Amino acid sequence: MKKRLSLSLCLIALAAVIVPGDVCAQKQTYDLVTYTAPAGWQKEETANATSYTAVNKNNNTWCRINMVKSTVSKGNITQDFDSEWQEMVVKSYQPAQAPKPATAKEAKGWKTKAGAASFAFNGANAMVILTTMTGYDRCVSIVATTNSQDYIKNIDDLLSSVEMLTPKTNGVPASANNTGDVSIQGTWCNSASDQSAWSVNNGINGYIARQYTFNSNGTYTFYIRTFQYVSNQLLLTKENGTYQVTGNNISISPKKSTIEAWTKKNGVDDWGKLVSTQTKTLEKKVYQFTKHYFSGIKEWDLVLQADKPTQRDGPFNGGTAFNNAWIYSPVSASHPLIKLPD
Repeated sequence: MKKRLSLSLCLIALAAVIVPGDVCAQKQTYDLVTYTAPAGWQKEETANATSYTAVNKNNNTWCRINMVKSTVSKGNITQDFDSEWQEMVVKSYQPAQAPKPATAKEAKGWKTKAGAASFAFNGANAMVILTTMTGYDRCVSIVATTNSQDYIKNIDDLLSSVEMLTPKTNGVPASANNTGDVSIQGTWCNSASDQSAWSVNNGINGYIARQYTFNSNGTYTFYIRTFQYVSNQLLLTKENGTYQVTGNNISISPKKSTIEAWTKKNGVDDWGKLVSTQTKTLEKKVYQFTKHYFSGIKEWDLVLQADKPTQRDGPFNGGTAFNNAWIYSPVSASHPLIKLPD
């Protein structure tokens, strides 16, 4: 007989101890997290997450654990957890109730908060567990979904194995793309989970990565790479034009903007063949900008603000720290360049 999913059992998984520590040889590392992966599960890597999936076709049960790439913290663990719950849980799974959180923990610069709730999936009961870690101006989340208590131990084992890394810093901001002056020249990156209407309505997660490059001659390029797990295509937006800085304002004037559809090479997150190209409406915009220094990760980020969201930048992601704003980070191991088709 199929076991009924129990919220109380899911809360047991939330009691896992997550502390920074020395990385064991058998563990894997993704971004700022080291962990022991569930044996035999299907692994999938994208630019914004690493996930593990198990499916038992005999009793129609499944589980997915999604480790999401770190983002800039909203300021504290409560704000981060609430924001991640809205973006990763409410918009994707629409749970019937508020999360039932486990006791928050703190160790060596990282604070952890977790919560669980039930949701309906294909007419049956399922469960989502969100675990969020905040430290050093970064926010990291692990999202687990399942329709059976058979996988609770697997979730618990992975969470119990997690060790958070301290972001490496060089002590001072010292690169051309990471300075505190008013220059915005260089390349700036931003990535987030895909919360398009289609994805939300179908309970599907993916990612959207955005990238500005501001050149010294007053020209710019802009790219968007969109990935969805169930789509057989990757989308690439390509835009170029000119920009002008006046005080703390930057005026973006696009000359050409297109969106390309590409097949997935071998069915994974890699460029295959170009399928189609469409012209996009040009969107001229004036932003206010500033550069903010996050001391925990020793990083200068570019903050763009506007009166309302734009098609180019998507929903605001500045949280309560920066109202009506987007935060773009300099290129680094944590913020890689968008890989373009050859």
